[in-house]
Amino acid sequence: MLDLRQTYLGSPFSSLHHLVLPQETLLLYPSADAVVILNARNLAFLRVLAFWEVFPGSTYASENISCISVDSGMKLIVAAVNHRIATWSLSGVQNVQNDTWRIHSSLVIPREYTITTLDSKSGLLAVGTNRGLSVYTLILEDNLPTWFLKWTVSLKTPPLLVRFAPSLMYIATTNKIDNAVSLYSTTTGRQIQLIPHPRPVVNLSWRHSQASSRDDLILYTITSDSTLRIYFPVLDSPQYLQLHAAIDLYSSTSPSLATASVRTSSAVFWLDRQVISQTLEKLLNQDSDPDDVKTRTLRDIQEEGWDLFLRVIEDGSLVLTAVANIDRRPPTLLKHFTIQQSWRSPLPRIPSHLYALPNPSHPTASLVSTSPLCSFELDLINFFDDQPTGLRLTAQFLDRISAEESEISRFVRTPEGQGLGVIRKGGGGETWSHGPAEAMLTRSASWSAADRVVVLDHGRLFATYSSSESTLTLHTSPPTSVSVPHLTSLFTTPSNNSHDSILGITDDLAIIHLTVNTKVEDGHSPSVTLSLHSHNHLPLDVHPWLILPVDPMAWGMKNEWVEHDALLSISEEGELAFWIPEDRQVINGLSTLNSGHSGWRCTGKVKTGRRPIRKARCSSAKKTALVTPCTSGEELTIWDSKESEFASGLEFSRTYSQPINDLDWTSTPDMQSILAVGFLHHVELLCQQRMTYFDEGPGWSICWKINIGSFTPYPINDSIWLADSSLLIGAGHQMLLYGPPKSSEKKAESLFEYVARQNGPLPDYHPQMLLQCLLWEKIELVKEIIVNLAKDIQSLKSWRSVPVERFFSKESVSESHKKRYTMLFDGPQEDDEEDGFCRPLVTELIERLESRPLPHLTPNESASLIVLIQTTLEIDEQRRSLDSNGLRYLISMRSFYIVNRRASTPASPQSSGAIPRNTGRRERLRYRDMIWAFHSESQELLLGASSAACNGKICWSDARALGISIWLNSIESMKSQMEVIARNEYMAGDVRDPTVCSLFYFALGKTKLVHGLWRQAAWHKEQNVMLKFLSNDFTQPRWRTAALKNAFALLSKQRFEYAAAFFLLGGSLKDAVNVCIKQLHDFQLAIAIARVAEQSNEGPVLCSILNNTVLPTAFREGNRWLASWAFWLLHRRDLGVRILVTPLQDLASILDISVKDIGEPHYDDPSLALLFSQLRSKTLQAAKGNSEISGRLEFNFVLQIARVFCRMGCHILALDLVRSWSFDRPTALPRPAPRNGDRNSLSSPNYNGVATTHRSTYSLAPSLRRQSSIMIDMDIPSIPPTRAVSPEGKSRSLKTSSIQEEHAPDEGDLVAKKAGLGSLMKSAKQVAQVPDFDMGAFNF
Repeated sequence: MLDLRQTYLGSPFSSLHHLVLPQETLLLYPSADAVVILNARNLAFLRVLAFWEVFPGSTYASENISCISVDSGMKLIVAAVNHRIATWSLSGVQNVQNDTWRIHSSLVIPREYTITTLDSKSGLLAVGTNRGLSVYTLILEDNLPTWFLKWTVSLKTPPLLVRFAPSLMYIATTNKIDNAVSLYSTTTGRQIQLIPHPRPVVNLSWRHSQASSRDDLILYTITSDSTLRIYFPVLDSPQYLQLHAAIDLYSSTSPSLATASVRTSSAVFWLDRQVISQTLEKLLNQDSDPDDVKTRTLRDIQEEGWDLFLRVIEDGSLVLTAVANIDRRPPTLLKHFTIQQSWRSPLPRIPSHLYALPNPSHPTASLVSTSPLCSFELDLINFFDDQPTGLRLTAQFLDRISAEESEISRFVRTPEGQGLGVIRKGGGGETWSHGPAEAMLTRSASWSAADRVVVLDHGRLFATYSSSESTLTLHTSPPTSVSVPHLTSLFTTPSNNSHDSILGITDDLAIIHLTVNTKVEDGHSPSVTLSLHSHNHLPLDVHPWLILPVDPMAWGMKNEWVEHDALLSISEEGELAFWIPEDRQVINGLSTLNSGHSGWRCTGKVKTGRRPIRKARCSSAKKTALVTPCTSGEELTIWDSKESEFASGLEFSRTYSQPINDLDWTSTPDMQSILAVGFLHHVELLCQQRMTYFDEGPGWSICWKINIGSFTPYPINDSIWLADSSLLIGAGHQMLLYGPPKSSEKKAESLFEYVARQNGPLPDYHPQMLLQCLLWEKIELVKEIIVNLAKDIQSLKSWRSVPVERFFSKESVSESHKKRYTMLFDGPQEDDEEDGFCRPLVTELIERLESRPLPHLTPNESASLIVLIQTTLEIDEQRRSLDSNGLRYLISMRSFYIVNRRASTPASPQSSGAIPRNTGRRERLRYRDMIWAFHSESQELLLGASSAACNGKICWSDARALGISIWLNSIESMKSQMEVIARNEYMAGDVRDPTVCSLFYFALGKTKLVHGLWRQAAWHKEQNVMLKFLSNDFTQPRWRTAALKNAFALLSKQRFEYAAAFFLLGGSLKDAVNVCIKQLHDFQLAIAIARVAEQSNEGPVLCSILNNTVLPTAFREGNRWLASWAFWLLHRRDLGVRILVTPLQDLASILDISVKDIGEPHYDDPSLALLFSQLRSKTLQAAKGNSEISGRLEFNFVLQIARVFCRMGCHILALDLVRSWSFDRPTALPRPAPRNGDRNSLSSPNYNGVATTHRSTYSLAPSLRRQSSIMIDMDIPSIPPTRAVSPEGKSRSLKTSSIQEEHAPDEGDLVAKKAGLGSLMKSAKQVAQVPDFDMGAFNF
């Protein structure tokens, strides 16, 4: 997702070195205190070797490497700083990316010596110092490589260059004073020859002889006038070098050019004969026409053994000359001639160094020059033919500046991320511009010293602050300055004019606002001025602990209704406050603050409770990252600025053992946030994860990780986001720019694309979208989406989307099951079924998805999609009259069994293993799925469907998984179902064991039946004992006591289920359910036993379970579904409605039950809004609970659910929710009282839970008016008080006295809702008091 696009490692200041490996050629040069290793062909960054790795004490010495040398034979790199020498060795040569550079050895010479030059070859090391020349040899001492001094000679002038001869018998040196080359014997250190030159020698190199039997000394020298001289011995003096040829500008060019270029500068370079020969051999071995002119030229150069020399002239022309017969004797056979002269040169200027290097894996060579550092691809065929493609630029570094070797302190950027300031230690730095085309950085300007710096206008302007002078200077032409107070921080923020604004924070945490203005005068060019606009404080009662800028990287989404924060203030208690500048008014042409305002307005606050905060970073996309120390390291938390009673704002928390050094935000075009967390050697990129309906994964996760520790030892000093998802990392004095993959790289997903896929809007066919549409009664829409998906897969076309309006249309439950008929007595239209949603279409679609999953879907998502398609088909084929809640339960139940069936069966042959089957087996339905069935009016149909899903043999594990004891309301049905469960438990398996079903039969009171089962268990060792024991009369206290004793004995043997059965036999229901709860950890079993044994839904034991087990569990787990069900069963339906919306701690404080732990609020379930919309007007008690929920609370609740939809990727459903939600409440509008004798004034009375038809004496909210009846489930006082007391039930353990009076906020809508409820209760009272039934009311 992010590739290393560009490196800024510092340009070389001296000669380059190379190391040829089997696969590539390495380019090496010193930069500051490190050795940089690049790929010679494309200058790709490979490795940095820091000098302080060998000498840790020099970490903060600020000393630079003076020279390096490369031993190609032993794969050694030698570097020197002052009097110390470090050596590294390469551990492999097969793959440079995986090979490792290891510390080989070190050498320390006396401090009075300063090393000026090095050369290493075959275990020999020549060291030139300010006092002489020394040679060391490599030995093993105690199995450690050690440099041993061989000899040393004193010199008056320090050597500038040192080079070993290929035979290692001689050493050639030069110095800065003498215009001569000195030759020394490697064996003795004696000078054997001095070769004078007319000018200073700037470079020299030994030539390897091509003759296999000779080791001739052939030396090339280049003087300051760009004249190359060739020295080698004659036959009678084989050890004495003589001049045999000189190549200058006049001998290389035509006489006319030479005459016109008397003062023209040039540079000459030897193209390594061995490199050229290897490249020519590769080209000639290719299939080519031997008679071709180009091929003949290459063959002549190869066979004749020409040495090639390239001269670069100031006017941009290139002259290629050759010297033939160097390997032949006598030397008078030398021939010097010009091969070609090219007027087109891709070189930016005359290079100081130029090298021809091999490309082992390509039939070309590389031409590397400096400075600036450039790499060219040398295609010899086209180059000799003077074609433009003969020498093609492949990579280029920037020009060298002196400040680039200073360590980076930090980065600053412009608000949009297209301008950058690099602040280095010592106060200097540079400004850079970030180009959007190639995502590259170009240097703009620099400064020498500053305390604070800001960059403006895409990097074209910058301002520096000097604390000693208390001035802020804008570097324009001419510069402009303004006096400011002492500043602790300085940053920019977007503004409405053409320039960014500058904000500064003073010592007393005051805020100064400076503006950059452009003035245009007549006849003059526009001038830029800097002025102080305002100086004020934030309107806070308590002095803030810290004020930080808000990262403006999300300001690209400029909408009028979006306010972007500019400042973040943090209190000592960890409270975050977000600020934007106040609106300004224009008076007499001047922009001023509104009177009475401080200039800043708070947009929100979040109480984090974190302290002390070590590092903070806020994004304009409403996200804040905090770093706080903790016992096990440092805690990183991410907060959303939308704190409410439904969300604390905390979205992510993680503890890191290593310190966090840096935080920085960026944002995608669709406002998805990405956080870069910087550590010592790596950066982790965190992105927000899409919320799922089933799994509770982390809100944020690592989407990418950049580890620089594998190629550079420098720690990360700072990292910063730039435009277009580019991330710049500063380590040491070097910068690494990561960006999106190049467009030429196919199938490469960018970071923004990945983040959008992880947290952006979902396509219509995504399983999460389909599931939510099914739950929200959009079944016909789901069928249409499935049909479109099948057609798109079959036709291999792009995915078609359903029109947005289809998501807003309402569907009835019966609509999803009805078939279309053309005439009264016609059957369904089979042709339409075949073209639309039908079993053949679904079967074929599932087979295609099994064999070829959709792109960008995880294996779990692909499996879920298939499950939901299959579930939709099965639901559509049911053709039963299910209500909406029953349908939701059936959807969840079908998905539950399909997922488990897929998890336990092998993949089909068609899938070829494309979609794994082990996508996670689930133990039970979630409580929310069970609650749908609890509120369904089609429970008998659901019971039949549940039994059918278990193949008609439902056991207790199945009943617990489906929550039958929770949602089945009828006691008779519960008893029948328990008898079925008991029978199936007994019949399960080959062994008929009466102990497995005794608990259920004893709960049903069928002791004799169990006695009969024991008669058939002749194999059981306890048969005789149980037959004798069960033959007693357990209505007598004696035998009940015996049963209880046996129960305790069974507990000691950990036979818990059988012990609970004996507790039932002994008449102790309470002990039986306690065993189920405490030992078996199965409160569903306890509820089932209590309901059957007490034959009531209001028994004291059942109420005790609900009060003491279910409700504390629900509060501890934050499960509002379970708590709402418990309150509903306890006839506290007002609380059953309120708990769906009201914060848990508010309800826990007014209850008389023991609630010790309150878990997370879990407002991340959109189905809560669905259940709330159903229950709030279902009964009078529920309407009372709804009246105690303020309109503001309900409004925030709906917004929270809409945000959850967006977090789930269902943005269209969030829009549908907010546009269709009705804030229903009873109203206090009086209606005229009915006249006596009005037949419409009567309706059939009913009491205590029986439906009663509304009278026309009160007005209802729209949802109540739509209902034909409302359940009266509470006692109605004659005069309802301002706050109705909670109802009392004759067998309810949660009593009225347990609910204390709440101090609700004084909101007008809450008062209106209470008044409306009073009118509703008064009217219901009038209805309930009708004593007689009047047949005339029906108007017969």
